[in-house]
Amino acid sequence: MFKLNTNKINLSIGARGEKAAVTYLKKLNYTILETNFCNKTGRRLGEIDIVAKEGEEIVFIEVKTRTISSGGSFLPEENINRSKLYKLNKAAVFYLSKKQLLDATYRFDAVTLIADLKENSATLRHIKNIFI
Repeated sequence: MFKLNTNKINLSIGARGEKAAVTYLKKLNYTILETNFCNKTGRRLGEIDIVAKEGEEIVFIEVKTRTISSGGSFLPEENINRSKLYKLNKAAVFYLSKKQLLDATYRFDAVTLIADLKENSATLRHIKNIFI
């Protein structure tokens, strides 16, 4: 179980999940480069929840959070569909181009959380290389 930040109760469940994911990644010695990155000009390409670095590799991370009370038996990662992956890839290419990192090694991960708001905790799962 992973504790959700009680100081952030006024945030949406998605934003609380993203904050928890950042805390988790920092504990694993990831360097957080950006959060909620999107292109500000032109046609909107999509948003990258977290851009981080693990060693020399850039990691684009999609965060999905669900609550226990939301019902159903589906997992948060089931909402990372082909359309979402396409948008994530386009936004990542834009990021790499903007930062002049087109030769950098990178991958796409997901962090999913199933939150229990009564206990202010979540079960967190880190899925590496979601494009494979």
